[in-house]
Amino acid sequence: MTAIASLFQEAARLAAGFRQAAPACHMPTHDYAASLACFEEPLPAAGSDMLDVIRRLAEGAEPGLHATTGPRFFGWVIGGSHPVGVAADFLTSAWGQNAGNHAAAPAAAAVETVAARWLLDLLKLPAESSVGFVTGATVANFTCLAAARGVVLRQVGWDADAKGLFGAPEIAVLIGDDAHTTVFSALQFLGLGHDRVLRLPTDAMGRIDPAALAGTLDTVSGPVIAVLQAGQINTGAFDDFAAIIPPLKAKGAWVHVDGAFGLWAQASAKTSHLSRGIETADSWATDGHKWLQTPYDCGYAIVRNELAHRRAMTIAASYLPLAVEGERDPSHYVPELSRRARGFATWAMLKHLGRDGIAALIDQCCASARLVADLLSQQPGIAILNEVALNQLVIRFGADLPSEEGDALTRKTIEKIQADGMIFAGGAKWRGRDVLRLSVTNFQTTSEQAQLAAQSIITAFKSVNLG
Repeated sequence: MTAIASLFQEAARLAAGFRQAAPACHMPTHDYAASLACFEEPLPAAGSDMLDVIRRLAEGAEPGLHATTGPRFFGWVIGGSHPVGVAADFLTSAWGQNAGNHAAAPAAAAVETVAARWLLDLLKLPAESSVGFVTGATVANFTCLAAARGVVLRQVGWDADAKGLFGAPEIAVLIGDDAHTTVFSALQFLGLGHDRVLRLPTDAMGRIDPAALAGTLDTVSGPVIAVLQAGQINTGAFDDFAAIIPPLKAKGAWVHVDGAFGLWAQASAKTSHLSRGIETADSWATDGHKWLQTPYDCGYAIVRNELAHRRAMTIAASYLPLAVEGERDPSHYVPELSRRARGFATWAMLKHLGRDGIAALIDQCCASARLVADLLSQQPGIAILNEVALNQLVIRFGADLPSEEGDALTRKTIEKIQADGMIFAGGAKWRGRDVLRLSVTNFQTTSEQAQLAAQSIITAFKSVNLG
């Protein structure tokens, strides 16, 4: 066996061992300081054996890793990194391709072409749309809003891509008060500012109030960009696209949808009613490393107007090959030149699961979320604060107590849940109050796992409440 074969087999053995081990605790046993101590040393003068390095890496890293690939990890909104996607990602790393253009990696560009077509079909978005394979929804939002900025300013005679924003007409950016923080970051990166937006009032679930939108539209003129939401990060709620998009379009606005996880509701007949009208927007941002279960570093910037997308993103130089008719250059749709070939893992997951498998995965996650909500809501003192229409739960402990006491009990319960380690979930603030936030986004979270999760939460709550 060659040295390379031995090295890769050892890496595969270590990876499989990590994935197959049932975690005794869903919390890392090492925090940042302990993890740093495992790796802290002066830069070595001499090199080390390849196998020793890989073994040392696994030995030092694994105690500081969350069980994000496990069926009871409910923190943030994190998918399970399906083994098929991981295996495709192994090959992607081994192939070492630069997906910057179609000549540097013809297969990477070709796979993106096919995967993009499949994504548009699966998500029921306009077939003429273009897709950029980016790091995640943060950069997907940035990319889509860059295209939006260019279009709305060109409509009033200003070329922002050539002239920048110095002296440009002002753009009115309309956004819901409960939009995700990464959208505000994207606006900051684009020079549109995260504080100079017009924040629209939202309802109890975080949905934009259509009546408030109508009032705001009466006060704006000139270029307009509107940012809507599919899947509020806490509640999972969707803006009412069918009611909101038509008046925005009548105003000449570019409508962008942040659908980091919620856009996948389009892929299931049981949840697609939540996103009714979403296909009439101009751009959409979503992740693959959430519900598609690809490894991390995978998101999609989808823009209806391909020319606007390419104008905002194309990187050109004399040494770079030109794409001709029928060719797709990946760098024309993302803010990167040299980059990972993200399309391989996406193609592999779409091919493995198929349309029916993806719908079943989404349905299973949503059913598991509802089951947890049903079991918890039967317990006195535990309240579910959101309408569980998708996969997100907002949970309050001490619901029958005064607000401050309820906050304290909620924080203590979260600490106990994390200390017990049967599941992982984290706290958040919702409407000024402390809550436990659960996101069911893993392909392994069955009804049995949901029941275990609910029981562990109930046990922790009772322990803290009685104590």
